[in-house]
Amino acid sequence: MTESAADIPVILVVASPEHHASLADEFASRYGRDYDLQVVEGGTAAYELKGYLMAEGRQVALVAVDHSLDGGALPMLDKLRVASPTSRRVALVPASRFVAALDELRPALAQGRLDTYLIIPQGARDEEFHTAISEYLSDWGWSATSPVVAGVQIVDDGTQSSIPAIRDFLDRMGIAYERFAPDSQPGRELIASVEGDAPLPIVRAFGREPVTAATERTVAAAFYGTPADLGDDFVADLLVVGGGPAGLAAAVYGASEGLETVVLESEAIGGQAGTSSMIRNYLGFPRGVSGMRLALRARVQATRFGARLYTGRAVTALRVGDVHEVDFDGGTLRARTVLVACGVTYRRLGVPALEELEGRGVHYGAATSVARDMQGRDVFVVGGGNSAGQAAIHLARFASSVTIVVRRQGLEDTMSAYLINEIATHKRIHLRTGSRVVHGGGDGRLEWIDLEATDGTVERMPAGGLFLLLGADPGCGWLPPEVEQDERGFVLTGREIPMDRWVDGRPPAPLETTVAGIFAAGDVRSGSMKRVASASGEGAASVSQVHAHLAPTALS
Repeated sequence: MTESAADIPVILVVASPEHHASLADEFASRYGRDYDLQVVEGGTAAYELKGYLMAEGRQVALVAVDHSLDGGALPMLDKLRVASPTSRRVALVPASRFVAALDELRPALAQGRLDTYLIIPQGARDEEFHTAISEYLSDWGWSATSPVVAGVQIVDDGTQSSIPAIRDFLDRMGIAYERFAPDSQPGRELIASVEGDAPLPIVRAFGREPVTAATERTVAAAFYGTPADLGDDFVADLLVVGGGPAGLAAAVYGASEGLETVVLESEAIGGQAGTSSMIRNYLGFPRGVSGMRLALRARVQATRFGARLYTGRAVTALRVGDVHEVDFDGGTLRARTVLVACGVTYRRLGVPALEELEGRGVHYGAATSVARDMQGRDVFVVGGGNSAGQAAIHLARFASSVTIVVRRQGLEDTMSAYLINEIATHKRIHLRTGSRVVHGGGDGRLEWIDLEATDGTVERMPAGGLFLLLGADPGCGWLPPEVEQDERGFVLTGREIPMDRWVDGRPPAPLETTVAGIFAAGDVRSGSMKRVASASGEGAASVSQVHAHLAPTALS
């Protein structure tokens, strides 16, 4: 895809007279080829340029403001945030003023008024500075604009309800794609390449055979081949059901320690965490990390150690034995140990009129792939957890307004404080407490919803998007009765298991279920913390317990 000059994204740097020359040179040396670099001196010039860029419809990828300007960087970043909400915002701080600036910048960062603050480079090859800038440009490029190079082509006419789920899968997997109308030249060529009927949508990935009448599941199954390639005699040491944080951590540690490790995931690698637009409280990522990038790095890490990952493979049954058998869409795998890490699924709203509009304005989960489609729309997010807060902040980069709808009287009991603080200061995000969605509709796609208050009054609101993050139900209905679950369906492990199921008066291992050699980790486990970091920790910890279970077998 060739870019016109008007399509080249802009980097806007607002510098003080003291740092204008050095910042212009610093940014031009790294980003001058791929971006339209604009380095201006002072606020007046910046506001004039901003007005011109907005009038021309230009995309501003990043705004970097010198904190040594009169009044500091924050007033200008605040105004530019309103004018260009998708732009990444950076305060540039002279080294001599860095300590003094922290008292002002740290609270602003917590409130979401800027994405980060960086010390202005003091010499050549300041790679820490440029790593941060590159990460923000990459994040902007992935979430706010169309790709320049895409490995996947989609042909649809805009009426297929499966398209949002397919796009969401590709986004969660970190795979760039292009969409074409059936009557476009690329669309006609792709349709002609299909033998026989070619029902829409059609998806072709990396030169493989096109998938017709595509769904999220069929596209996912086409990416990593089939477990049948492992052969009829294959027995896994560790079979992981679920490719979220717990499953990925188990895959990394299991494969790195020599276990034959296989992961079966029904959707995209990353689980619900993979849908998060930005996770800011995960250890080791001070600037935050998107769920997609976290899952991508873990996926590459696991496969590098030899783990085999398969997407689009929903598990349907488990048969307990000396060697366990796991049925999935397309076959059966045998394994000496099984880790149940299939996570949870969002609860359905249960309003028939809105269920019929799923994929046409109504979405379960964060659905970051359709956030750009919400440009200029009024959007509602139902749910009070961290996922809902992250979704609202991401959607506010595009939508005219975002309203969080919760039945409770506030968010304090269900959402992390850092998200509450950012939401409270965001001009596009509003909170509607004591309310629930009871109806909705539109002509072919969502146009309105009805909100019912605790006193029974109902208000009809225009709505261009409804994102439902309604709490979690365990996704393990396929487990046999031998694997005991609590009253809500979460898997019991360790000391949570009733004492009459213990062997010789001893409880199972902390992550082991009521069946020897079957373990559970992450959100699906009863009593788990339901956080990304804790799920990763449980997945890693399960491997040592797998080794302990396999040790007698290895010695015999």
